[in-house]
Amino acid sequence: MPTDRYTSPFCERYASREMQYLFSQDKKFTTWRSLWIALAESEKELGLPITQEQIDELKAHRDDINYEVAVAREKEVRHDVMSHVYAYGVQCPKAKGIIHLGATSCYVGDNTDLIVMREALELVRKKLVNVMAALAAFADRYKELPTLAFTHFQPAQPTTVGKRAALWLMEFKLDYDDITYLISTLRLLGSKGTTGTQASFMELFDGDEEKIRRLDEMIAEKMDFPGVYPVSGQTYSRKNDSRCMNVLAGIAQTAHKFSNDIRLLQHLKEIEEPFEKNQIGSSAMAYKRNPMRSERIASLANYVIADSMNPMLTASTQWFERTLDDSANKRVSIPEGFLAVDGILDLCLNVVDGLVVYEKVIRRHLMAELPFMATENIMMDAVKAGGDRQEMHEKIRTLSMEAGRHVKAEGGENNLLELIAADPAFHLTLQELEDCMDPARYTGRAAGQVRDFLNEVINPILEENRELIGMKAEINV
Repeated sequence: MPTDRYTSPFCERYASREMQYLFSQDKKFTTWRSLWIALAESEKELGLPITQEQIDELKAHRDDINYEVAVAREKEVRHDVMSHVYAYGVQCPKAKGIIHLGATSCYVGDNTDLIVMREALELVRKKLVNVMAALAAFADRYKELPTLAFTHFQPAQPTTVGKRAALWLMEFKLDYDDITYLISTLRLLGSKGTTGTQASFMELFDGDEEKIRRLDEMIAEKMDFPGVYPVSGQTYSRKNDSRCMNVLAGIAQTAHKFSNDIRLLQHLKEIEEPFEKNQIGSSAMAYKRNPMRSERIASLANYVIADSMNPMLTASTQWFERTLDDSANKRVSIPEGFLAVDGILDLCLNVVDGLVVYEKVIRRHLMAELPFMATENIMMDAVKAGGDRQEMHEKIRTLSMEAGRHVKAEGGENNLLELIAADPAFHLTLQELEDCMDPARYTGRAAGQVRDFLNEVINPILEENRELIGMKAEINV
C-alpha cells in the first residue's frame, strides 16, 4: 500500500473486494473489449466483411490487457478510448482494422457504465436481501417482548422490540422495491453513433435500417440485456445515473434511521451493537462502549445522501446531444456512491447479526412508565366499581402530576399506583392495581402486526431470493 499519496478509504476500510472489483480497471477494460467483440460479431452476422479469424483473435486477447501500451498511447493522443483501441490492435493485428467499427467512444464508455451499474445494483440488492433476512429473524424472535415506545423521544404507549425492528424492515422493503424495479428497467445504450442518429451505421449497412435496428438488439442479447434505449443522444440519458443514486440514497436514509435508533437504544442500555472482546471504545475512557459501527453507518449514509446531488446536477445541465462536463464528476460520484452503500449494508448486516438485547433493562424502563400508561384502564375499572368517569379522570390527572413530580423533583420511584390505592374514590387495592401491570396488555396488535408482516410481505421476498441469503459481513476495521 503506498504511503506517500492519497488512497481511498472506500478501498482500505469500507467497501468489499467484490464491489471494488466492479469499479476496477480490469472490469472496465475487459468489458470494453467484450463490447468490441459483440459489435464485431454482430456486424459480421449482419453481413459486413469481418472474418471469424478476426473475431477469434479479439476473443483470445479479451482479458490480457496491455496496459502499458494503452498508457503510453494516451500520453500521446489524450484520448482514453482510442488509446485502448490502439493497444487492442497491437495484440490483434489481423483484427486491428475492424475494432470499434462505426462506433463512437460512448459505445464502450456508456455501455460499460450501464453494465457495471447493473451488476453493482445486483450486489447491493443481494446485500439488502440479507439485511432484510437478518432483521426478519430478529423481529420474529422479539415480536412479543414489550418495550417502551417513544414519540418525540418521550415515553409513549408500549410496543414490542420486534415491532420496532419491523419498522426498520419496512423501510428496507421499500428500498428493495425501488432497486428491483430499477434493475428491471435498465437498458443498454447500444450503438447509436456520435449524435444518436446511427448515421455511421447507415453508411456501413447501405441505409438498411432494419439491420441497424437488429444490430442494437444483437449487442444487447450478447451482453445479456433485455434491450436498448430506443432514442438517445451520443450518451444515454444521465437521468439513469441520478435514478441509481436516488435508490442508493434511499438505502442510506433507511440505514441512517436504523443506526440512529440503535445508538439511542445503546445509550439507554437496552440494545447494543456487537462489541468485540479486544475492542477499545475510547482512548481516554476505558469503560466506554461506543456504537462505532452504527456511527459509521450514519457517517457513510450522510456521504451518500450528499453524493446523490452530483448526478442530479449533471443530468440537469447536459447540453443537447452531448457535453463532456459529466465525465470527471461521474468517474467519482457513481463509484463512490456504490462503494459507500456497499460498506453501509455490510455494517448493517454485521450489526443486526450481533445485536444484544438486555431484557431486564427494557422491562425496568417500561415498568417505570407503565403506571402512567395504564391510567385509562384503571379509570375504566374504577368506573365499573361505581365511580364517576369525569371525577376519576380529574383525580388521575392530579395524581399523575404528583407522581411525575415525585420522580423528577425528588428522584423517587413512580408511586402513582400507591397514590391511587390510597384514594378511596377508586375502590381499588394496590394488589388489584399491580395486577393491571402486565405490559403485554398494552402492546396492542404489535406482535400480530409483526407476524402478519413477515408472513404476508417479507417471507415471500426472502423465499423468492433464498439463493442469495447466507452472507456474513466482514468489517475491515
